[in-house]
Amino acid sequence: MAMDVVAPMPGTIKEIIVKAGDAVKEDEELIILEAMKMENPIVAPGNGTVQEIKVKEGDKVNTSQVLVVLG
Repeated sequence: MAMDVVAPMPGTIKEIIVKAGDAVKEDEELIILEAMKMENPIVAPGNGTVQEIKVKEGDKVNTSQVLVVLG
């Protein structure tokens, strides 16, 4: 079952920590989102495998935009 990991707020993708195919555990950091001059870690909502990364470093994202798809 696929899980979408979404941006909790608008910001800029500062760093992508994982790559497609990586196995991740719940609460593991996936992406660093810079918003309001702060770096916010975006974490996995559950255990899974990174199926797709929908953003790249430097991208500006909106609230609820899908960043990563976990399977």
